[in-house]
Amino acid sequence: MKRPWNRTNTNIYSLLTVNNESDFNMNICNYVSVVNMKPRMYAISIDYKTKTYKNLIDCGFNIVLQALSIKNIDQVRVLGKKSGHIFDKAKYLLENNLITTWKNHNVLKDTSFYIELKKVSKIHDMNDHALFLFKIKSFKNLNNRFLTLNHLIEKKIIL
Repeated sequence: MKRPWNRTNTNIYSLLTVNNESDFNMNICNYVSVVNMKPRMYAISIDYKTKTYKNLIDCGFNIVLQALSIKNIDQVRVLGKKSGHIFDKAKYLLENNLITTWKNHNVLKDTSFYIELKKVSKIHDMNDHALFLFKIKSFKNLNNRFLTLNHLIEKKIIL
């Protein structure tokens, strides 16, 4: 039987961040929650060991939350299982024609939506993750074929 925290069928997200040289990186996030409606805000938990965490601490702008669609399932292994510290995810995505632009951001093609975020603060430190709070600046809906945790389990990408 699944552990309680794996029983939900949540959307799978990728968070786009950039470093101070404007080089972009993407990761996989599934600890993502809407936490306020006025203003609209998200809380996202980020692993300390990731390049995403470093980018958020060092510069914290040009941030886009991308809800992955079923078409993005093949990118999960690269974005979620490879470290941006040792593997150039941007180069891989560009070379494989998986990137488009939205509002001057390099974003994944074929996602379900984009949300441009503004980092408000790091609000809580935990053992392996930090919790960040973000305001929504803008968004774009694309499709409703969301990639979910169950899709990843069925394809044996996780668990």
